[in-house]
Amino acid sequence: MIQRIQSFYLLLTTMLPALFFKGSFLRFINNSGTEIYMNLKGIWQYSEGGNEEKIQNLIPLSGIMILISILSFTAIFLFKKRKIQLKLTGAVILLTVVLTGLLLYYFFWVTGKFQADIVPGFKMVTPLLILIFSFLAYRGIKNDENLVRSYDRLR
Repeated sequence: MIQRIQSFYLLLTTMLPALFFKGSFLRFINNSGTEIYMNLKGIWQYSEGGNEEKIQNLIPLSGIMILISILSFTAIFLFKKRKIQLKLTGAVILLTVVLTGLLLYYFFWVTGKFQADIVPGFKMVTPLLILIFSFLAYRGIKNDENLVRSYDRLR
């Protein structure tokens, strides 16, 4: 049934990566006042004259975000096939852990190379929210599967 709570969690897991598609998700400020920011196209640096300079591409992050959205959206409509839904949700959890690891790697890389401090923002906690909602969806699907198995044993 599509009105289950785990479907809502999967919908949130589908929509949260969309926040990364627009604007920057991590911003840093150097001691000299130079701003460095990360978006899905790469790591960019504003120079003194207001010019933008691309430092590095972030293609793996873009692919992981799109894959998380697609797998979560697909899992919503597989409510009749709970085992496949469990596997897809587990893959989303794994991809979110990889995404978080990559973001931490780039975070430490930028702070180390440019001696920059991070500017706090809402998009910093988005991967953690994705991880929490996908875990809650996994737990709900698992509970449904256990409930169906217990009814089968009673027959």
